[in-house]
This record gives sequence, structure tokens and C-alpha cells, in this order.
Amino acid sequence: MDLCPYFDSCIGNYNRCTSNCMVRKRNIYAGLQQRIGPEYAGPLGVLQALADGTKLLLKENLFPSRRDTRLFSIGPAITVISTLLTYSVIPFAYRFILSDLNMGVFLWIAILSIVPMRLLMSGYESNYKYCF
Repeated sequence: MDLCPYFDSCIGNYNRCTSNCMVRKRNIYAGLQQRIGPEYAGPLGVLQALADGTKLLLKENLFPSRRDTRLFSIGPAITVISTLLTYSVIPFAYRFILSDLNMGVFLWIAILSIVPMRLLMSGYESNYKYCF
């Protein structure tokens, strides 16, 4: 039995419900705060998520003025790699294990301990004087 059509319909329904809930939430908040809702971005606010993403990308400068360029470029890669490495230890099913290790839980905790170091690196790389 092919599950792809069912999976696709579930993902589509989830996306529609999520976007509908987001637009409804914005309308409710606009009514509570007595301001104009998200109707300016497309009919009934359908394109509001696209407008929010565009605003997020274009609004602010992405790079701090005083920064360590090397650390600033390595930081996001450390976060993504350490997060994806945690999935290599987790068994997904009885026979579906990416790496069969005897010390799987300890390695999982060790990899997860790398992620908070990224928060310290973000303060250090931007030369913020109160980071430590």
C-alpha cells in the first residue's frame, strides 16, 4: 500500500490549518489592540506570512558592526551539525539505526552539550563587552 498520497494530504492539511490559525490569531490580536489587521497583504491576509518573511530579511543588518568574521561564519554551522549529529545516535526503529553504538546515550548527551556553547560564541564573536 502506497502511503505517499495520504502523507501528502496530511502535510497539506497541516499547512492550511497552520496558516489559517496564524491569520485568525493576527485578526484577534488586531481587534484587541484596536489596529488594522493583516488584510493589507493579499486577500483576507493570505500572503501575510510571505510579507513577514520579507520584512524579516530586509529590516535589519544581519552582521554586527564589530565582529569576529571567522567565528561569525562558523557559528551557524556548529549549531546545525551538532543538532543533526544527535539524530545519528537515536534508534528510529528496531532495525533502523544510523549508528549502533554501545555508548549511545552518553554520546547523545555529549553532543547536546555542544549546542549551548553556541550561545557563548554568539556573544564573543560580536565583541559584546557583557557576553561573559
